[in-house]
Amino acid sequence: MAWTTIAAIYFIIWWLVLFTVLPWGVRSQDEQGNVAPGTDPGAPAIHGLGRKVIWTTVVATAIFGAFYWAFVTRAIAFDDLVTLWGLLEPAPRP
Repeated sequence: MAWTTIAAIYFIIWWLVLFTVLPWGVRSQDEQGNVAPGTDPGAPAIHGLGRKVIWTTVVATAIFGAFYWAFVTRAIAFDDLVTLWGLLEPAPRP
């Protein structure tokens, strides 16, 4: 697998995990009781983006590691996925 493919797959996983991690621990300004004038009461009081980026990187690296291990060891082959989705009949095994 080319390094550009590895980087692209990792980036896609990282981006998906970021949107999963964003709501973790968010408290709105209304819940905190301190709504800044001119802002939505549902806006986060403290976003904690730095911690979320770190968590995103940790979780995405674990998911990518599992994917890469499965790819390298052929634990899950492309032919198995195609058969699982019903796009192709299973090949006869000798």
